[in-house]
Amino acid sequence: MSALATTTAPHRTTNLATLLTQTAARLSDRPAVIRGDDTWTWAQLNDRVSALATAMRGHGLTAGSVVLLHSPNCMDTLTVLFATWRLGAVIVPTNCKLVPDDVAPLADLVAPDLVICHDTCAPHAAALNRYETWAIGDDREAAQFGSAHVAELIDKHLPDAVSIDAPVHVGTPAWYFFTSGTSGRPKAAVLTHDQMAFVVTNHLCDLMPQLTDRDATLVLAPLSHGAGVHALTHVARGAAIVLTGSDSLDAGEAWQLIERHAVSTMFTVPTILNKLVQAADGHDPARSSLRYVVYAGAPMSSRDQRIALEVLGKVLVQYYGLCEVTGNITVLPPELHGTTPEPDGIGTAGYARTGMTISIQDDDGRELATGERGEICVCGPAVFAGYLDNPEANRKAFRDGWFRTGDLGYLDESGLLYITGRASDMFISGGSNIDPRDVEEKLLKHPEVIAAGVVGAPDPTWGEVGYALCVLRPGSTLTTDELLAWSRSNMARYKVPKRIEFAPTLPTSGYGKVTTTLLKNEFFQLGLWPSEVGS
Repeated sequence: MSALATTTAPHRTTNLATLLTQTAARLSDRPAVIRGDDTWTWAQLNDRVSALATAMRGHGLTAGSVVLLHSPNCMDTLTVLFATWRLGAVIVPTNCKLVPDDVAPLADLVAPDLVICHDTCAPHAAALNRYETWAIGDDREAAQFGSAHVAELIDKHLPDAVSIDAPVHVGTPAWYFFTSGTSGRPKAAVLTHDQMAFVVTNHLCDLMPQLTDRDATLVLAPLSHGAGVHALTHVARGAAIVLTGSDSLDAGEAWQLIERHAVSTMFTVPTILNKLVQAADGHDPARSSLRYVVYAGAPMSSRDQRIALEVLGKVLVQYYGLCEVTGNITVLPPELHGTTPEPDGIGTAGYARTGMTISIQDDDGRELATGERGEICVCGPAVFAGYLDNPEANRKAFRDGWFRTGDLGYLDESGLLYITGRASDMFISGGSNIDPRDVEEKLLKHPEVIAAGVVGAPDPTWGEVGYALCVLRPGSTLTTDELLAWSRSNMARYKVPKRIEFAPTLPTSGYGKVTTTLLKNEFFQLGLWPSEVGS
C-alpha cells in the first residue's frame, strides 16, 4: 500500500471567508460595497463580518450550523454570507421573490439554526416563526419582528470582534444552493468550500481574466444565486460591488450607476440584458467603462445577441452551467460573439471551461460522436457534492461519475457546444422529436416577433403539438393567422405550432427564466390549454 493510501487525515482547504480576509488586509481603504450615498471599505466590511460572526457564535452557532437568509439585496447581504463562512457554518440564501408558502418547505429541508429575514418580509418571518429569527435591512427601524437586528448586533460586537476564519476541509459544505425547479420536492445542491474556490478562480480565469481592484460591478440580480457567485470574484480581486437602490430592475437607474461609478462588469440574465439594451439611449461603446457584461441562466436568441453587440460592443460574455455546476460548463468570450457558426439559427454556448470536461451521451450513457445530439454531461472540480438528503435525486443526477445536466445538445469539430433544448421540454408530434428552442428561434426570424416561447400540448391526433406564445414589436399589426402562414413557409411542417397567441410579455420565474410550466399556465389562464384526452 502506498504512503498516500494510508493518509487518513482530511485535507485542509481555504475557507471562502478568507477571500475577504485577504482583500481587507491588502486593500483596506478601497471601496467594497456601495449603495446610494453609502460606501463601506473592505476593512469596514471585514470588521462587520467579524462582529456578526461574534454575535452568531454567542447565539450558539458553530461549524456546520445552518443560516437561512431570505432578503432582497441590501448593504449587509454579503456581511451575512461571509460571517456564516467565517464560523465554518453553511449559508442558505433563498430567492427573495418566493412567497411565504414557498420558503417554508425550503426551511424544512435544511433545518436552519438561524433565519435572517429582511424587514420587508414580515409574512415570510411569520411562516418561519418556529426558528430563531433576526431582521436585516438598511433601515433598522423598519423591522417589526425578530429577536434582534443584524445592524444592531454588529454595532454591539464591533469593539470585541476578532477576524479568524474557521478551519474547513475538502468537502466541507459552504452553501446550500436551491435549484430553480418550479415543481416537485425542493432540492438543495451542496456547494463546498473547495469547489467554490475553484469556481471563483475559474470565473476569474475564463469570464473576467483581467479583473482588478480598479474595477466595479453593478449587481442587477439577487445575490442569493448567480449574482452572488459573481460578487465573490470581485471580493477576491477587491473590485467594488455597487447595489441598485431599487429591488426590481430600473434600466434607467442602472445606466446612471454605470456612469457614476465607472462600472466595468455586470452579471445578467437575457431578460435583464435585453431591457438594458433597449434603454441604452446614446450609449457609446468606445467611451464606455463596461468591459465584461456576463449573461447566463437561459438561452439568448441569436438576434438578441446581435442587437446587444451592436449597442454595447464587444463586451458580452456568455456562460452556461446549472447551479449544480455553479455556472462552470462553457464560456463564450467577447471575441467569439458574432463570429461562430449558427446551424439552424442556434448560436453556440461556447467551449468547455478551464478544468472541465463535456461529454454528449445517449440514453444508455454511451458517448456520442461529434455533431450527434444527446444529453450534455460534465465532470470536473466545479461539479457539486450532491443534493442534500436526497439519494434518489443523486442517483438520477450522476451516471458513471458524470453529472447529467438534463439539457440536450452537441459538440462541433472545434469543441463548441450547441444547446438545442432541455430533455424535459422536448415533445413528440406525430413520432417526430421537437425541441421548443428550435421552433422559438425560427419564430424570432419574423421581423415583427421580439420574443417567443413554445411548449408541447396534448393532441388527440398527433400526440403533442406546439403551442407558441409570442411578443410583437410595439405597434405591430401582425395577426396570428399571418404568423401561422409565415411559419408554414419558413419551417418544416411538423414543427409549425398548432396554435399561436400574442402576449405583452413572456411569463418569467423569479430566476428570470421562461419555463415550460409558466407557458402552460399562461395558456391555461387564457382558457386555451387542451385536456389530456382531447383538444
